[in-house]
Parts: sequence; structure tokens; C-alpha cells
Amino acid sequence: MQKDHRPYYIKRLTHKFEKWYAERYLAPQCEYFGNNLVFMKPWYMEIYGWPVSIGDYTTLIATPDKRVRLTSWMANGKSGKVEIGRHCLICPGTRIMSATEITIGDDCMIAQNVCISDSDWHDLYDRTQPIGNTEAVKIGKNVWIGDSAIIGKGVHLGDNAVIGAGAIVVKDIPANAIAVGNPASVIKYLDADKPIKSRSQWMADPQRVAEYFDAVERIMREGNTLFGWFRSSLFPRKGD
Repeated sequence: MQKDHRPYYIKRLTHKFEKWYAERYLAPQCEYFGNNLVFMKPWYMEIYGWPVSIGDYTTLIATPDKRVRLTSWMANGKSGKVEIGRHCLICPGTRIMSATEITIGDDCMIAQNVCISDSDWHDLYDRTQPIGNTEAVKIGKNVWIGDSAIIGKGVHLGDNAVIGAGAIVVKDIPANAIAVGNPASVIKYLDADKPIKSRSQWMADPQRVAEYFDAVERIMREGNTLFGWFRSSLFPRKGD
């Protein structure tokens, strides 16, 4: 489909249902479930283990073919921990798997298919051992992790770091660095003279942001009808 044919009021009902679903089925699985979270298709999001925390104003997007999985495993009698900060963006296909601790700072953006793990998940010599070596992962504030990147155990990413698409990160990346490749290495640093605008700054006035997106929804769906939505779903044609 080239456009969403749902009428505005149907889309609004969808948003309300997504919020209800997340609060009904996902919130009870979290140690902390933030205020004003935004979920898109939360029924394709899976939370395993305890504790898992999601900070205020974070947006989580899942799709049928790219589920979001937040997993905290038991290892040596202790539980892993997943902590996601405020104003983060988690895109489809993200997998965060902890046997010790994974901490993600405020304002981070995690693109599609990113994998973050603090464990090898099997011992190098005894492959029957389910966890293997494990070491906490710490991701600083306002970090941007590109599509299909992998963040390995023990890695610390400094504030404002940028990790390129497909990078495999096995060592620390300093603040304000741009790292790419396998294994990932720093290729340059952000210009210290240029200001950085974070998601929390963009969302400093939540009401204004909500009104803006509501206006965009209305414009995009202007002229959409219930009949047109059913017709495009059942009998799609060129241009739909």
C-alpha cells in the first residue's frame, strides 16, 4: 500500500487500543513501566524474565516479521537486568538479552535488527553451559545504533556515540565517536562546535508534539472513508 486508507477516527481507536494492550499485557512484566510510552503493535513485543525497565516517553515499534524482544536470564542464581532510559526509540527487530546487566541511557535511538547482549550464551569449551562468559553492557546518553549492529558483552558506548549499520562492537567506543565495521573502530568524532539536539529536547513540550502528530494524522487521512479502507484491504488496486 502506498498510503494508509484508515479514516482518522479508526487510527485514533487503534492508538488507544495499542496503549490499552501495552498497559494490560506488558506493564505487569516490567519492574518499571514509564509514563507516556508510545507503542506500535505491542502484541509483537515480547518480554521475558525480570527485571526489565522502560523509561518515560520511550517509543517502541514492533512488526509481525520483526518482533522486539527484551530478555533477562537467570545465571548462577542471579537474574540479568535490562534498563532502558527516557525518550528512547526502539525499532522493529531489536533484541536485548541480559544475563548480568544492560543499561541504555536517555535519548538513545536503536534501529532495526539491532542485537545487544552481555553474554556469550555458551561456554567456549563446554557447549552444554547455557550462559558462558557474561559482562555488563552500558550505553550512554543520546547514542545512535544503526541498522543490524551487534553490541557484545562488556562494551561501554560513550554519550552521543554513533554506531554504523552492520557494525559489530566488541570494545568500548568513546563519547562523541562514530564507529563502523567488523570489529567496529572509530573513524571520526562529532564536530564539537555543532550543537546536538536530543529526543528529550525535541519532546520537551509533550503536548505540542502530540498536537503536531495529531494534525499530521488528520491531514494524511483527509478524505479516507470506512468503505474505502475495506475496499483497499479486500480489493487493492494500482495507486492504493
